[in-house]
Amino acid sequence: MVGAGIFAALAPAAHAAGSGLLLGLAVAALVAYCNAMSSARLAALYPASGGTYVYGRERLGEFWGYLAGWSFVVGKTASCAAMALTVGTYVWPGQAHAVAVAAVVALTAVNYGGVQKSAWLTRVIVAVVLAVLAAVVVVCLVSGEADAGRLDIGASDGAGSVLQAAGLLFFAFAGYARIATLGEEVRDPARTIPRAIPLALGIALVVYVGVAVAVLSVLGSEGLGDAAAPLADAVRAAGMPWLVPVVRIGAAVAALGSLLALILGVSRTTLAMARDRNLPGALAAVHPRFQVPHRAELAVGAVVAVLAATVDVRGAIGFSSFGVLAYYAVANASAWTLDSAPTARVVPVVGLVGCAVLAFSLPGVSVVVGAGVLVVGAVAYGVRRVVRARAGRA
Repeated sequence: MVGAGIFAALAPAAHAAGSGLLLGLAVAALVAYCNAMSSARLAALYPASGGTYVYGRERLGEFWGYLAGWSFVVGKTASCAAMALTVGTYVWPGQAHAVAVAAVVALTAVNYGGVQKSAWLTRVIVAVVLAVLAAVVVVCLVSGEADAGRLDIGASDGAGSVLQAAGLLFFAFAGYARIATLGEEVRDPARTIPRAIPLALGIALVVYVGVAVAVLSVLGSEGLGDAAAPLADAVRAAGMPWLVPVVRIGAAVAALGSLLALILGVSRTTLAMARDRNLPGALAAVHPRFQVPHRAELAVGAVVAVLAATVDVRGAIGFSSFGVLAYYAVANASAWTLDSAPTARVVPVVGLVGCAVLAFSLPGVSVVVGAGVLVVGAVAYGVRRVVRARAGRA
């Protein structure tokens, strides 16, 4: 979660909401909190690989589980491409696509070796990223360019713009789903996962608020919305140009960390769907030595590498947000069935409504493409059911 999102999402969110950026961040955090609580309750009950794919299937029926899994795999595959391209853009702008493909290949190899190695590398990446973000916050806030008046807390360019910013900022919060997808690979998942999810969300929120306030105080909402590399532009505007290369390196490292976790989570959901024959059964194979879904890892890596060689970052982010919000809508609907008490249903209801509102507040292209892909997935599911039924009668 504390990865490339904070380097990439602030500028388009500020462009959408203007002075309502912080309001958008608050809305995104509220929806993310509801999603996290619903996911944590479900993960305690169903500690298996697949996350909401499993929850939706068990609580709502096979189709809704499939739709959640389809949304996650497709949306997060787009996220993988966006993160890989972020690496390329910061490391070598002139060869961004080539560097992106190389990053995908390298991190697929790391994940292939087992989750223990992935977790170790993730710790190193997060430590580096937090150090860079802390430097950005301190430099911006203590500089003579900082002005609290630029925050415009409470102001906005309208409810629609705030909601669109929240939908874009949700892209940066969505990493806690990957915790739930690893239910078969951690010790005592029924206890560990419900604790890890809200803790991860809380830490990420504190970091995001600090960075957003610091950058806004220097650039203002208009300057932030126009920035190609907002955190690098902020430290330059704060009078510390020597820190710009450090921020660029931090952004590349953050994107690598996000890409590492994304490939890990997508491959595990692919594994769960392949076990149920909602994806090719060959993808369900687990490596006898490394105990990872190696075919799913390789398949996801191959698809992401192709996307990283052909697509752009901005389109991938909007499309990913739509898919992930659809995924969490199913998670909240699943959590709603756990308890009939009205008070217990407040969080999943708020989360479900919030996901729907944010998804359809995204830019029009993202909504149309995202909805179209969900329809394609649903049609494919229906066709497969018909073929299976005919085969059974034969």
